[in-house]
Amino acid sequence: MPELDETFLALPLRTLADAALARAKELGAEHADVRIERIRESVHRFRDARLESQSDGTDLGISVRVVHAGAWGFAAGVTLTTDAAATLADQAVAAAAVAAVLGDRPVQLAEEPVHAGATWVSSYAINPFGVPDAEKHARMIDLSERLLAADGVDHVDASVHLVQENTFFADLAGTDTTQQRVRIHPEFTATAIGSGTFSTMRTLAPPVGRGWEYLTGTGWDFDAEIAELPELLAEHVKAPSVTAGPTDLVIDPTNLFLTIHESIGHATELDRALGHEAAYAGTSFATPDKLGTLQYGTPVMNVTGDRTTEHGLSTIGYDAEGVAGQEFDIIRDGVLVGYQLNRQMAQEQELGRSNGCAFADSAGHIPLQRMPNVSLQAAPDGPSTEELISRVDNGLYIVGDKSWSIDMQRFNFQFTGQRFFKINNGRLEGQVRDVAYQATTTEFWGSMEAVGGPDTYRLGGAFNCGKGQPGQVAPVSHGCPSALFRQVNVLNTVSEGDH
Repeated sequence: MPELDETFLALPLRTLADAALARAKELGAEHADVRIERIRESVHRFRDARLESQSDGTDLGISVRVVHAGAWGFAAGVTLTTDAAATLADQAVAAAAVAAVLGDRPVQLAEEPVHAGATWVSSYAINPFGVPDAEKHARMIDLSERLLAADGVDHVDASVHLVQENTFFADLAGTDTTQQRVRIHPEFTATAIGSGTFSTMRTLAPPVGRGWEYLTGTGWDFDAEIAELPELLAEHVKAPSVTAGPTDLVIDPTNLFLTIHESIGHATELDRALGHEAAYAGTSFATPDKLGTLQYGTPVMNVTGDRTTEHGLSTIGYDAEGVAGQEFDIIRDGVLVGYQLNRQMAQEQELGRSNGCAFADSAGHIPLQRMPNVSLQAAPDGPSTEELISRVDNGLYIVGDKSWSIDMQRFNFQFTGQRFFKINNGRLEGQVRDVAYQATTTEFWGSMEAVGGPDTYRLGGAFNCGKGQPGQVAPVSHGCPSALFRQVNVLNTVSEGDH
């Protein structure tokens, strides 16, 4: 069981929080909370089995957020003294006084039980920041060299992105939490260069809430994937171009997770649905008047949000408002039944308790409503991927994510992928290329005939989901099984590009 970082615990966390909270209370704040956060981040990049660049950084700061005279106020700094913490409370209250003039309704927060003295550490075995750089580089270079040595591979790009996030939170109600989570994202891309053309193929291993053990055999077999990648790339180079038109699709979790992220995850953020978050990538077609009635997809579609999945990138014990992690329904039997909430929106919309979806990417930023792990559930007795493929006479099996596009309402979209295998009479017949699938959100999920069983379920995800102004990034995972979709519009990206 990993333990909390002693160097973070050695900071005067409680003393700083007490100074800020006492000052906020003295100034008449109705609510006040303090976050002290340290984020260690390291990125190692390799080109053709040589270290190309390395960056290592630590972000450490403190923030104070208040509700005063019915308005939010926020201030942040990097000086960790009691005087500086109290001054941040002064500044936050002053900011609230300005906001109060502009506000049209007083801020009220949904009730949350007090979580006093709570600690939480994410699920990992080996903290990557305790592994010597030489050992990290040796593993990345070894895998890169094997890939580069294969026939048909001309270049190899590789990277590993590591994060350790430590957070102390306390509020006037009596909650105080201390948390630590670690995440890792390794990636390898092979490039083949032909006569005036080039093709690439990337590993499918997703970023996860694990430690260095992820690269040495726990949770993913990188050795096996590196061994099979050159053959897949060689097949892709010679593959024929796809024939455009309505096509049955079996979509692997390594591709479908991104479609979930864009067409469900962002669409069911309540601030977007309410029109509050409009400047950064738009609002949402899934507006609150449709709650409980919108037929998002077929009855086999069940989507949950959670902050609890083991190794999930959004998994946390308590969110940035001190709300305990939970699991909740977003879509049940194909119908929209829930949104992602923070405490303010839960109260304003009379939706009960917050479901713990507040997050800030540093102490320097105010918490926003951010995406939890949003996942399509497998059918308990559902089919295998092979069985789903066997149901298709003429179609495609899509594996791995690549580029994507979606409109400002999270409604019209198209997605590409890493690998596309032709299905003929229920069997795979080799790869095709130049493929994108296009639909509206409800058309696409309304074409889903079947979802696979638990054995087909896998977590995908990303480190860099963007939102807000100033912009913030958040890590998020999406679990899903393989799934079968009927008659989805497939585009030939080469012929489309020629028009």
